[in-house]
Amino acid sequence: MGWGYRKSIKFGPFRIDLSPRGVGQSFGTRRFHLARTPDGRKYVTVSLPGGFHVSKTIGGRSRYHRH
Repeated sequence: MGWGYRKSIKFGPFRIDLSPRGVGQSFGTRRFHLARTPDGRKYVTVSLPGGFHVSKTIGGRSRYHRH
């Protein structure tokens, strides 16, 4: 198990996360939000009742390259 540190600053529906890896941003509500990680990945998360959630990376590089 690893340990980490993150400091969050909230401005209404906006949140800025400060961590050793950099600065991340997110926007949204408790059930739906969009986020960008410190390394530039973008994802959307939908939270469902009962503690379930679904996350999907958006706009990333393709795993397979055409030649």
